[in-house]
Amino acid sequence: MAVLRRMARRVQGAYRADHGADDPLDAAQERRVRAVLALGGVPQADLPDGVQQVRLRLLERAAGGREAPRDVSAWAAVVASNLAVDWHRAKRRQERIGERLASLRQLEPPSGEDASVLSVAVAQGLDELPAAQRQVVVLRFFADLPVRSIAEELGIPEGTVKSRLHTAVRSLRARLHEDEVV
Repeated sequence: MAVLRRMARRVQGAYRADHGADDPLDAAQERRVRAVLALGGVPQADLPDGVQQVRLRLLERAAGGREAPRDVSAWAAVVASNLAVDWHRAKRRQERIGERLASLRQLEPPSGEDASVLSVAVAQGLDELPAAQRQVVVLRFFADLPVRSIAEELGIPEGTVKSRLHTAVRSLRARLHEDEVV
């Protein structure tokens, strides 16, 4: 972690020199990145490192002379989503469920027992989706990206995004009916 922070400071210094800005992510973008990471299953304790990795990738992009993304907020959300997918590959499912529920509770204040039950059921349903489906659901419904932006950022056709969304929503709906949540 300390190495990551040193690298980020070094690249950030180069970014400041070239662009005259302190931070490539504004507060709203950082909150969105945190939300995408949390909804993607990254534990609360790892969220600062995830945000730092997104920031580092943006700074490296600028330091490498590459053009800034057209929509930094969408780009950062997709990078955060990809980081969450990578995290899932490295951890076993049973180790994450408790941390995931805790991070969801911190993102949204509880609004009654029914909302809590629904949140838990949706979180468990998301956890059971394949990574590609979970990724597009988080980007579409939690990061609020349009289908076109998701397709562009992931480098897949819009039809593929729509198909994954349809299949994922159908699975989540079936899960909620099976559990008699809705």
